[in-house]
Amino acid sequence: MQRTQSRMPARLARANPTTVFLVTLVLVLVAFFTPGVVGGLLTLLLAAAVAALLVTTWSVQTVPTRVIRLVALTLLVTAGLVKVL
Repeated sequence: MQRTQSRMPARLARANPTTVFLVTLVLVLVAFFTPGVVGGLLTLLLAAAVAALLVTTWSVQTVPTRVIRLVALTLLVTAGLVKVL
């Protein structure tokens, strides 16, 4: 890895997929089942993390994968905004 490259993709590649899935599942369930504004803010925080991941991995994803991820991000932001409002 060159000095100008970010270390984030390398760290993401080493992450255990099962652990990442389970942690994300717990975060989504907590955000969805927490009532009111707090649940909405947690959902929007999760959407921000997904957006950061999307930006980080954008260049290595295929077009269909990008579309699916953008749709998922849109649904997550929509759910967060509905909970906040």
